[in-house]
Amino acid sequence: MKIAMIGTGYVGLVSGVCFSDFGHDVICVDKAQHKIDALRNGEVPIYEPGLDELLDRNVKSGRLSFTLDLAEAMEGVDAVFIGVGTPTRRGDGHADLSYVYAAAKEIAETLKGYAVIVTKSTVPVGTNREVERIIRETNPDADFDVASNPEFLREGAAIEDFMRPDRVVVGIESERAKDVMAEIYRPLSLRDAPIVYTGLESAEMIKYAANAFLATKITFINEIANLCEKVGADVQAVSKGMGMDGRIGPKFLHAGPGYGGSCFPKDTNALARIGQDHASPQKIVETVISINEDRKRQMVEKVLDMCDGRVAGMKVAVFGVTFKPNTDDMRESPALTIVPALIGKGAKVHVVDPQGRREGEDLLPGVTWEDDAYAAATDADAIVLLTEWNEFRGLDLDRLARGMNTARLVDLRNVYSRKIAEEAGFTYAGIGR
Repeated sequence: MKIAMIGTGYVGLVSGVCFSDFGHDVICVDKAQHKIDALRNGEVPIYEPGLDELLDRNVKSGRLSFTLDLAEAMEGVDAVFIGVGTPTRRGDGHADLSYVYAAAKEIAETLKGYAVIVTKSTVPVGTNREVERIIRETNPDADFDVASNPEFLREGAAIEDFMRPDRVVVGIESERAKDVMAEIYRPLSLRDAPIVYTGLESAEMIKYAANAFLATKITFINEIANLCEKVGADVQAVSKGMGMDGRIGPKFLHAGPGYGGSCFPKDTNALARIGQDHASPQKIVETVISINEDRKRQMVEKVLDMCDGRVAGMKVAVFGVTFKPNTDDMRESPALTIVPALIGKGAKVHVVDPQGRREGEDLLPGVTWEDDAYAAATDADAIVLLTEWNEFRGLDLDRLARGMNTARLVDLRNVYSRKIAEEAGFTYAGIGR
């Protein structure tokens, strides 16, 4: 199959590269000259483990290419995937669909022959209907079908998620479109990956409902962690016991400083607004959003409590600022609340993160960036472990403690046990323990 992928951001680039690895001919389109130039030179603009090698292999095979010219990409195409951003719109919490609708109009202007127009971006219910309307209005003679194919890619594990998905969701309304989508995903069918065919609206809703539910699990266990601290329970033991129930499952039951990233904050906000617009308020989701914002501020108080109520003039080492490990993504990271709050209270914050500096330098003004954890902790009055990178899981705690002015460890990911930390000389605070 020949596929055009519009957008070379996280969703578009990962999807395009993986489709080419399936054996399809994929041409990725973007308006940004610098991104296309970089990709043609084999430079990947995002950090995703394994993506650079996969891109290089498929470019060399001739199955993957990049262009600024949509008309070029549309020649003889079987399917056009829209993989542009849908950020939260300022002011009202809705998803900003301007990039999706602009792409639909440009597709209509260049479409020749039959193609399936596939929305890969996360979009609210009704968006695919509007994409269809825009294309028909712009080009009444266009021969096409619209499909909804939401992505379920975890940053840091996106290639594995694409190649071995829990399920593939395809919203369609014609057998012709189903045949095209079945052929595109045939390599996964051969691996017995479940492919779920639904209507357009159901496919759109599945994405939002899934992300909102996972965000709810995270928020639930964070609330339980607060209670555990009050009653003397251990949230890790509670999570393990809960997760062994097959109806609940162990994933997303890890207490921490709150969820962030490109999906959960944006999608929960959008789902809440959709509910309000249709007089069907999503009260659980609205509460999850509120609790998650409060959670980040609570973590600042936890650091202050460890430091006897004040951090003014103290050096605080922060280990990890991306919203999760194995990504360079800073979007909605708890660090964007916690670090500025500490600086605002007079702390001298030194940060170390394996991939976060590129985005973090602009997003976290006033911090000092260090190359490794030991340098960041030298002469520090406290360490805040904020992102559980593997590099921070096996640190020499004795060495860290010896180099500090005051050995305090605020472990917001429960990477270390209290016993091990205290044996190394730390005063220790974890989450829900």
